[in-house]
Amino acid sequence: MAVQVRVAVIGSGFGGLGAAVRLRREGVTDFVVLERADAVGGTWRDNTYPGCACDVPSHLYSFSFAPNPGWPRNFSGQPHIRAYLEHVTDAYGLRPHVRFNSEVLGARWDADGLRWELETASGTYLADVVVSATGPLADPKLPDIPGLSSFPGPVFHSSRWDHGVELRGKRVAVVGTGASAIQIVPSIQPEVGRLTLFQRTPPWVLPRADRRITAPERWLHGRIPATRALRRGVLWGIRELQTGAFTKKPERLGLIEALARAHLRRGVPDPELRARLLPDYRIGCKRILLSNDYYPALTRPNVDVVTSGLAEVRGSTLVAADGTTAEADVLVLGTGFRVTDMPIADRVRGADGRTLAETWKDGMAALRGSSAAGFPNFLFVIGPNTGLGNSSMILIIEAQLNYMADFLRQLDLLGGRAALDARPSAVNAWNRVLQRRMARTVWNTGGCDSWYLDAEGRNTVVWPGTTSEFRRVTRRVDLQEYQLLRPERTTATATGAAR
Repeated sequence: MAVQVRVAVIGSGFGGLGAAVRLRREGVTDFVVLERADAVGGTWRDNTYPGCACDVPSHLYSFSFAPNPGWPRNFSGQPHIRAYLEHVTDAYGLRPHVRFNSEVLGARWDADGLRWELETASGTYLADVVVSATGPLADPKLPDIPGLSSFPGPVFHSSRWDHGVELRGKRVAVVGTGASAIQIVPSIQPEVGRLTLFQRTPPWVLPRADRRITAPERWLHGRIPATRALRRGVLWGIRELQTGAFTKKPERLGLIEALARAHLRRGVPDPELRARLLPDYRIGCKRILLSNDYYPALTRPNVDVVTSGLAEVRGSTLVAADGTTAEADVLVLGTGFRVTDMPIADRVRGADGRTLAETWKDGMAALRGSSAAGFPNFLFVIGPNTGLGNSSMILIIEAQLNYMADFLRQLDLLGGRAALDARPSAVNAWNRVLQRRMARTVWNTGGCDSWYLDAEGRNTVVWPGTTSEFRRVTRRVDLQEYQLLRPERTTATATGAAR
């Protein structure tokens, strides 16, 4: 028998838990959080690889409504962030709403009932509104490498770390040089027998200004909240000021690039190795990484850097695109995530019967990062073009929660059975402006191929502005950008409806 709820939230990471807290604060208690695993935490539950930590300062990478004066470091590790999300779950009474082991297998819009029918691993749910908070860094992107299945040893993705595999003394190959890989490499280098890093593209790396937050600081932040707010405000303000260089004048990134070059020189004395690790694209085009021990680890005698991507696997022999070979006992794939082809998009069918993936075949697009045309009462948290290149995604999440809250208020004000469907013209207009602005950003002009771009080279991931601007454009729902749907299948303009 189907369970009927007002709102169904998909996912229990930062986005899903934030949505749940906001729903309760808005007086909505008839909701469920559908979680495919057996615990909350999202990517901070899944990623348990050695050295896993956040590259955004902890006091900024946390909810404004749930400050944590006890963060132990400037950049906290995965265990502390996961513990924080568990604390939020309990402190805000969310656990009774969470349905564990309830992966969403399919979602279909019922035009007659004006509701969503969701088939999950634990049963069927009927929801007036769906909030998709699955996150872009949830599903591993596995490379299609000839012969990979023939590798005789353990093979696993960084986000699905196999802690049962003994690495001590083994020949370990790491594929990729993204944010996970540069944390994994220095963490496992001291214990492995030999480490081979397959580097398709070298990243820009800056020093990580990490340190232990002292007991007096934690005491001060706990007793005097204004100090905690000041710290968060300074961290936010610095990043807001940097945004213009990424989005409007990439040439201003020259100073940051000089700092990264100096960091490389200090960490890698050997000029030949240094040349192989120096990027040939503008800093910021790909995600800027932070590490103090990545470069030194690459200089150790038991480390080989192959400056070419892995092209083929022949048993235990790994063959790079340039013909270089290496032997390995364990293969770690730091190959990123399915960001522009999220699996949830294949499982959601809208008003015209098409899946979200089919609707997005020419690129992801959503009104204000929140609503896709043809998918009534379906909202995204961390939707298309909401990603950031230099600040905290929690700021974007909270802005989208404002939009979600107003969306629900508008439905209440409209009265009766009602649904709001983003007008295609509104989505297209929003996306045209975004892509016009995107054309001058470092992500589009920096000369690199990054996970910000889809298969056709479109940037459908990053927000080309400040977080304060995003907060402004998602503060309220503009009913003129939506069609109002009623149960009789009639569609009326929402213009002039009560606000």
